[in-house]
Amino acid sequence: MKTLEILGANRFEAFTKTRAGSRAVIVRDGMILLSHETVSGWWLVPGGGMEEGETPEECCARETEEETGLIVKPLEQFLTLYEYYEEYRYISHYFVCEITGEGRMLLTDAERRRGARPEWLPLKEAAEIFSRHQSYAAVSEEKRGAYLREYTALTEYLSLK
Repeated sequence: MKTLEILGANRFEAFTKTRAGSRAVIVRDGMILLSHETVSGWWLVPGGGMEEGETPEECCARETEEETGLIVKPLEQFLTLYEYYEEYRYISHYFVCEITGEGRMLLTDAERRRGARPEWLPLKEAAEIFSRHQSYAAVSEEKRGAYLREYTALTEYLSLK
């Protein structure tokens, strides 16, 4: 497993808050499952924040079911990514996962407002979308950072293949 850091231009000298989460890389027949926020147009690898007492693997499985309605088994953690923005340190655990069944989507109110839904995209198309992260720098540091995170993870995933 690899560990990488992303240092945001707006990071503070020291972080005072930490948010940890997990994300699921699910690839089937050259397609990757992403969460598409249809209102904003954003694409993200399924995942989210860890709850109290939850392991990274448990978080990955729970968040993936909530966002996609699919039950997954995390097979291998291939990346831990540390990101630093303002006073935050974000920790993202990325897992290669396999689908083991169907569950129930349970979107948050914010995810429903953003029109979140699972969609399969060709892996190369997803990497291309995320590769344009720098084009969002003047518009949205949040989107630039999220796309840089996802691009870094997909690049690392592809290097394993």
